[in-house]
Amino acid sequence: QVQLVESGGGLVQPGGSLRLSCAASRTFYSIFDMGWYRQAPGKERELVASITVAGTTNYKDAVKGRFTISRDNAKNTVNLQMNTLEPEDTAVYYCKADVLIPAAKTKLPFWGQGTQVTVSS
Repeated sequence: QVQLVESGGGLVQPGGSLRLSCAASRTFYSIFDMGWYRQAPGKERELVASITVAGTTNYKDAVKGRFTISRDNAKNTVNLQMNTLEPEDTAVYYCKADVLIPAAKTKLPFWGQGTQVTVSS
């Protein structure tokens, strides 16, 4: 099993910033795409940002220009820098990694436990 451990959530005022980090354990597996998702109360989980091994990024329209995703392939970590936060960004944020499992002969998704981000004055 691959474990993803997230950190960096918390309470911040509108216009503020937070940085989320996620580290993958059991890194002898090959990790492919990594990303951040979020789920607000009563809503479905949605993609916020993703990044390939080569560094190609993809963002939800609502966060473009405010959030930046980055990764360190050597350390198997992915970060999400969130600036100019809005109350609508309030949600539980989850880290996800697509991992090649040789025994399964396919890539499987692994999720972190989630970290709460609350944007409120």
